[in-house]
Amino acid sequence: MKHDWIVPEWPAPARVRAFITTRTGGVSVGPHAGFNLGLRADEDPAATARNRALLQQHLPQTPKWLRQVHGARVVDADAVDTALDSPQADASVARAVGTVCAVMIADCLPVLFTNRAGTRVAAAHAGWRGLAGGVIANTVQTLQQAGVDPADLLAYIGPGIGPGAFEVGPDVHAAFINADAGAKDAFVPHTPGKWLADLFTLARRALGRAGVTQIYGGGLCTYSDPRRFYSYRRDKVTGRMAALIWRE
Repeated sequence: MKHDWIVPEWPAPARVRAFITTRTGGVSVGPHAGFNLGLRADEDPAATARNRALLQQHLPQTPKWLRQVHGARVVDADAVDTALDSPQADASVARAVGTVCAVMIADCLPVLFTNRAGTRVAAAHAGWRGLAGGVIANTVQTLQQAGVDPADLLAYIGPGIGPGAFEVGPDVHAAFINADAGAKDAFVPHTPGKWLADLFTLARRALGRAGVTQIYGGGLCTYSDPRRFYSYRRDKVTGRMAALIWRE
């Protein structure tokens, strides 16, 4: 089975493994056609289970899935028992070898983290609500509390809805501008009362404010490439991709 999954191009240590799935290579059909991994995407659960089983062949352990709510909570993936439940959170960090941090995406940005020594990894789900709510800052702070200097972190921004497709209203515009005047550079006036927002720029600004300077990726648009990516904004009924990172 062929995949065109995304492997981050960043100077992470060899012990750190990461990839982001696309919609190619799975068994789902209809609006979820391809490699849907989302249990809450209103698809045949048997097809999703089959896709997850195929994914598992590429991983050391079952991913520590989260119940994502577009928030800013960060959990310790090493302590998550997925056999019991998936915690309500939008980011996770891990130290143990083999623990797989994972986030689901279908327009929101996945942001993957590791430090240069490869002793910590993390994954964050960063849509506009999460970015405005501080999910990036909270993830970096959690890693910092574990002894990692933010200046020593590498961050990789995966695919998300691009700046030519993400129309937002005054609530989104104000949520960023009121907290960071420089965020105005991420918004282009579109129609009366509407802007086109650049999530990639907003994520880079959030990373920079948190002290992360080694930032990679960004720019792949989920909305404009229906063959390769699921997009909730484009299709409404659609599947979910996953971004995963772990230590060997």
